[in-house]
Amino acid sequence: MTPVIPGFDYRRVPVADGVALNAAVGGSGSPVVLLHGFPQTHLMWRHVAADLAADHTVICPDLRGYGDSDKPEAVDDTTYSKRTMAADVVALARALGHERFALAGHDRGALVAFRAGLDHPAAITRLACLDVLPTADMWDVMHGATAAVGFHLYLMAQPPGLPERMIAASADDFFGHFLDLWANDPEAVPADVRAAYLRACRAAVPSIVADYRASAGIDLAHDLADREAGNRLEMPVAVLQQDWGAALGYDARALWGAWAPDLVHTTVTCGHFMAEEAPAVVAEALRDLLAR
Repeated sequence: MTPVIPGFDYRRVPVADGVALNAAVGGSGSPVVLLHGFPQTHLMWRHVAADLAADHTVICPDLRGYGDSDKPEAVDDTTYSKRTMAADVVALARALGHERFALAGHDRGALVAFRAGLDHPAAITRLACLDVLPTADMWDVMHGATAAVGFHLYLMAQPPGLPERMIAASADDFFGHFLDLWANDPEAVPADVRAAYLRACRAAVPSIVADYRASAGIDLAHDLADREAGNRLEMPVAVLQQDWGAALGYDARALWGAWAPDLVHTTVTCGHFMAEEAPAVVAEALRDLLAR
């Protein structure tokens, strides 16, 4: 049986032509949307969502192409662009009755949240991004031997065909590699949740690859255009990150500060899956953001 977030209702919500998102909804109060990362589903927010639901309406969707949400064929590079996925999130919130909402994302979900903040500033009241850099900055800092840590970024950036076949041939090993490598506390992802993540990823190889491929193409183009135009995130922003900058030689706070004038940047000591490894730290940071 697939795990769920206890006490949350599950809904399938149409957000675009032929695309519906699976979303867990719980609590009451001002709305907060939580977006998952790779190689996870909305379940990664189970602890933080339960905390925030005490005084907020909390919406945890599976992104398009992931989990139990629809996985349209990537007919062109817009299908899984962060611009398209951000529009999904805004449409989801509106369908649930929320024109304005706070938005937090982790990893891939943080890139969707970042794009939503730039494309839909009137809808996003607060923005949090966990353990990621904006796409343009990410590609800027990946160089030399240190770029080996991001081998999957380069693999899934290749033209359609080979990456999908390679990953599908050993899906559990591929996706499980990241669950093992990126967690400081393996116990934070229990066996039933890990199995749910792997099951979801096995069923979503083409769409996951398309999501990553977009980051090397159309997403990068969108970020560079916004950087050139001087567009910024005008809402209060919180960023929580591991100290990747120390390892890879960049100043994460400065990179984020160029995009977000009203920024609180925090370095954490837990692993990449921080909402599962240190949910109290993440929930406190989000509550601090919501109070700003």
